[in-house]
Amino acid sequence: MQLYPAIDIRNGQCVRLRQGLFHDQLIYSNSPVKVAKQWENQGATFIHLVDLDGALHGHGVNEDVIKEITSAVSIPVQVGGGIRTIKDIENKIHLGVNRVIIGTKAVENPAFIKEAINMFGADRIVIGIDAKNGMVAIEGWEKVSNYNAVTLALNMKDLGVKTIVYTDIAKDGMLQGPNVECTKEMVDVTGLDIIASGGVSSLKDLESVNQVHVHGAIIGKALYENRIDLDEAIRLFEK
Repeated sequence: MQLYPAIDIRNGQCVRLRQGLFHDQLIYSNSPVKVAKQWENQGATFIHLVDLDGALHGHGVNEDVIKEITSAVSIPVQVGGGIRTIKDIENKIHLGVNRVIIGTKAVENPAFIKEAINMFGADRIVIGIDAKNGMVAIEGWEKVSNYNAVTLALNMKDLGVKTIVYTDIAKDGMLQGPNVECTKEMVDVTGLDIIASGGVSSLKDLESVNQVHVHGAIIGKALYENRIDLDEAIRLFEK
């Protein structure tokens, strides 16, 4: 299981939101670059970045910080938040990003996903499916669509998508454990590489998602609150 320490960037700072609410945030560091290097030093083999401003505004906002991070670490980086055009994808790759995560646009314009995969390859394009009560949320989680999360994943699979970051918004930032049942359904029904996101608060939670055969897990607040030791988690689940 690939572990992804998460760095959420807002106004150039490293923050965490609760349940995706922009008014409910905690600032953990004024230097996301230092945080990225810290995770790398603790053994991280991949970093998950979110441009929260980008997700909200629909275009890249914290690109200088992202470039700083990709330049400062030697491990691959994936980025989500506000990626809505082919040009956005090109910009992120130009910044040194290995994979881009596309959410809103996958719901609004599936043909765009097919075009992106044809241009950049399935290894570079990850779909972010963020769900509230099984339905897909879009535009920085501000709106809920009428798309079922598993149905969307199957539609993406038909377009050539291989990897999905699946987030249960109700669990995100709450440290109450991931939604293992819905994550298992996503893994079993789609057969895709599913990266579990939202709610991981302990090594026991990582064990739970590992048992349903996810491809990876994103760890956010639990790292910042010292509930999970990244070095230990990597030793247990990656090696």
